Order: sequence, then C-alpha cells, then structure tokens
Amino acid sequence: MSDQHRRCGYVALIGKPNVGKSTLLNRIIGTKISLVAGKPQTTRHNITGIYTDKHAQIVFVDTPGIHFGAKRLLNRMLNNSALAAVDNVDLVLFMVDKGVWRAEDEHILELITAAAKPCLLCVNKVDELKDKQVLLPIIAALSQKADFAAVVPVSARTGANLKPLRVEIIKRLPRAGFAFDKEQVSSRSDRFIIAELIREQLIRITEDELPYSIYVELEEFDEGTELVKISATVWVEKNSQRAIVIGRQGKRLKTVGVRSRKSIERFLQKRIYLRLWVKEKTGWQDNPEILSKFEIGDI
Repeated sequence: MSDQHRRCGYVALIGKPNVGKSTLLNRIIGTKISLVAGKPQTTRHNITGIYTDKHAQIVFVDTPGIHFGAKRLLNRMLNNSALAAVDNVDLVLFMVDKGVWRAEDEHILELITAAAKPCLLCVNKVDELKDKQVLLPIIAALSQKADFAAVVPVSARTGANLKPLRVEIIKRLPRAGFAFDKEQVSSRSDRFIIAELIREQLIRITEDELPYSIYVELEEFDEGTELVKISATVWVEKNSQRAIVIGRQGKRLKTVGVRSRKSIERFLQKRIYLRLWVKEKTGWQDNPEILSKFEIGDI
C-alpha cells in the first residue's frame, strides 16, 4: 500500500492520575508496555506505544497523570512532561472516569484548549455503570464541556468499544507513511520496560506501606540464546523503606522477584534469571542528576 493511502500520527493520552490511561494503552497495543498498578501517579514517563494495522499507525504517548500541588522536583517534572507531550502530537485523547468530572479534569481541559489541538474525549470505566441507561445523559453532559471532535465511552479493563475509538482516532490522523516498523510496539527499549515491570510489582506488593519513593535501575541485561540474566537495584530514600521492600527474612523481596520474573518472561518470551538488590539514596526525588536518568522532561 502506498503512503498516500495510509495514515500515521501521534496521539497524547492525557488525564488525571489513575484514570486508566496505561491500561487503555496496553489493551490497544496488545502487550504490557506501560506500568499499571491500580494506584495514582505510578506512570513517570511519556511511554510511546505503537498500534499498527494495514491502513494506519497510531503512535500513542501515555503521559504521567497531571496533578495539583506539585511540591517535589519529580512531581513538577511529571507535570511538565505531560504538558509538553500535547505540543508535539496530532491529536489529544482526553480520558475521564465515567463522567465523574472534577476540578482536575477542568484544569486539564483548560490546558488542552490552550494548546489548540483536536481532542477526543474518552469516557472510561463504563463497565462499572450498573444502569447503562445513565450513559447517554453522561455523554450529553460531557459533550457540553468543550468542542470535542468526538466523545467515546470505553472500558480499558475489558476492552469494550475500543474498535470505534480506534476508528475515531485514525480518521483524524494525517496521511503519511508509517513512522515505525510494523512489528514495533514501543519506542522504549527492553531495558526500560523491564525496569518498569519490576517497579510495578514493587508498588503492588508494598501497597500503602511504601510511598512511591522508589526507582529501579538495571545493572545487568545479558541476553543469552536460552536464558536472559538480569540484575537490578531498587533505590529507596530511607533505610526504613529498604526494610519494607526486603520484608521479614527477605520474603517480600523474594515475592517481588518471583512475580517480576514471570512478568518479564511473558514480555521477552524467554526464560530469565533475575537478581535484585535494595539500596538507599536519600533525597533522590529532588536530585536533578538522578532525575535526569528518567528522561521524563524538563524541570
């Protein structure tokens, strides 16, 4: 097929924390490339996920959730990263939670409007509505908020109504040749995704005991023909957090390792050997040198 019959463009996934952006991205792409932990503010990077069919290629940018009161340097960088993504895309996909419109949504809409980009409103978690008859009034009310290109209800968790969403996105993309190989599902490296898969398990297993004062750094990534050897350091801010991650007699860290290994094996489709260490680095969330490793935007 010639390029003049194809469409290709960049789409920013924007919304408040924990609205389901990463879940939607993973569902559309068909594999896990963005961290999903059921907790707000877990996405720290602009994750690029790539959906390709015969006629179109959608390059999604999954952004960190935009939030108020960004006091720490890391939080300010996350907000800046999300907002910068809007300036560099062809279309914005603004995601809200089944019609629960809050001050955060209003603030984000103002930022999108100021950017003057075409915007689709995606109403997520409609599977949680017991009475489906309330959906039409919800869509009608949200449609009045702005001049949206379209309003599409979906369930990122179940995958409901994703095909109509793709259709609405694709018909608004410019006619152009594909920017990436057809087989490519992300612009991020395997090393990056593996570190995120480990961090996901850390957040899930520590639950509310540990603030999100952790990051994962791969020390070794040795791809053998049959076995991949991976070593990673889990950095925390305090010694007390180190104890939480390791757990009594090392049981919690062992659980993190087992679950991370299974998740990474599903991603790589190879057997892996995983080693984890936990180390302390005080104040890393306000350290520009450390945060520069995240590659998440300007301060």
